[in-house]
Amino acid sequence: MIPPKYSDLGKAAKDLFDKNYNYGFAKVDLKTTANNGVAFTTKGSSSLDSGSIDGSLETKYKPKGGAFTLTEKWSTDNKLSTEVAVEDQVVVGSKVSINTTFSPNTGKKSGALKTSYARDNVNLTLDTDFNFAGPTLQGSSVFGYEGWLAGYQFAFDTASKALTKSNFALGYDGDDLQALAAVNDASEFTGSVYQKVKNGVQLGVQLSWDKGQSATRFGVASKYAIDSDSSVHAKVNNCGQIGLGYSHKLREGVTLTLSSLMHGTKLNEGGHKLGLGVEFSL
Repeated sequence: MIPPKYSDLGKAAKDLFDKNYNYGFAKVDLKTTANNGVAFTTKGSSSLDSGSIDGSLETKYKPKGGAFTLTEKWSTDNKLSTEVAVEDQVVVGSKVSINTTFSPNTGKKSGALKTSYARDNVNLTLDTDFNFAGPTLQGSSVFGYEGWLAGYQFAFDTASKALTKSNFALGYDGDDLQALAAVNDASEFTGSVYQKVKNGVQLGVQLSWDKGQSATRFGVASKYAIDSDSSVHAKVNNCGQIGLGYSHKLREGVTLTLSSLMHGTKLNEGGHKLGLGVEFSL
């Protein structure tokens, strides 16, 4: 089994708290694929509070039998991003990509070289930016054995010769149960548990505590699949925030998502949020 990347540890629990909740926004996503294999992803969102509109257009192309993938993205903040990725060419399980961003308004440019290697029982990453004054190295490693996982993530600023990030994680990834405990920079302690329950019910729990604070943040989330086309979502945290969501496939390739965020301790007051999302996959 190939273990997940460090950033994907505990992903199942994270998704229960984050996916299908777009309160405060009305969003539309459109995914299409041309005959020549170019995939287009168009996203648009409007803030229900300010009325501001943001959007992006992304194209992704991988030639048949080709060794590379080209991805370009242009957003409404006038930023152009490009990625060229090559997989399994250096060694099997490897991926090397060059990422660049360019802002025509300011002329600002940035770039990064990203590498990864994933095989049975190991997943490694090492990235560096193109800051010639002193690049920042970011890396991670995850090792797995029979479902048990151990990972480390770091960031090293070569200009100041200082370690700016140092995170550790231990976890378990099974068919119907995932558990994770992590320590971030020796100051933040987090944990999560995800479980698949019978009859299409999924449950997730998240905990976090910062050194120097007495309070622990706590949240519970769940998802229930009504049928193959519909599901309901709910989450609550110890601050009294209640999130609700409903997702329904209207037809093949069209999915509607409704969501809300309420303050349980202030139900009679304002400040509650609603969200709407429609996704087209043609």
